[in-house]
Amino acid sequence: MGPVSSNLDPEVADRLRRNEAGLVPAVVQEHGTGQVLMLAWMDDEALHRTLTTGRATYWSRSRQEYWVKGETSGHVQHVRSVAVDCDGDTLLVTVEQTGAACHTGNHTCFYTDLKVGQ
Repeated sequence: MGPVSSNLDPEVADRLRRNEAGLVPAVVQEHGTGQVLMLAWMDDEALHRTLTTGRATYWSRSRQEYWVKGETSGHVQHVRSVAVDCDGDTLLVTVEQTGAACHTGNHTCFYTDLKVGQ
C-alpha cells in the first residue's frame, strides 16, 4: 500500500472512512453528461494529488503504485470536482474525460448491460 503519511488536509482526511487497506472507492463521473465512467481506488495521498494537481490520481491495487489517469494512454481525466458521500466511505470524482476511460478502449467501463427480471 502507499505511504502512510500524506499531505492531505487533516479536515478532509478526518471525513474519510477507509477500508482495511486504507482505500476509499472513487466513482468517476463525466462532467456534462453525468455518465459513470469507472470505479477506482484512492488513499489519502492519491486524493491529495488529485485535489492539488487537478489530474485524477489513483492507487493501483494490482501494481501497488500510484497512477495518473492518461499518463501513458493519453486518455486524461481533468478533475472538475470531488465530493465525499454522507458516510465518508465513497468519493465522487467529476471529470472532463479525453478519450476512453476504460482500459478496453470503451468510453466507459460500464458498457455491459445485464438482463433484469428474466
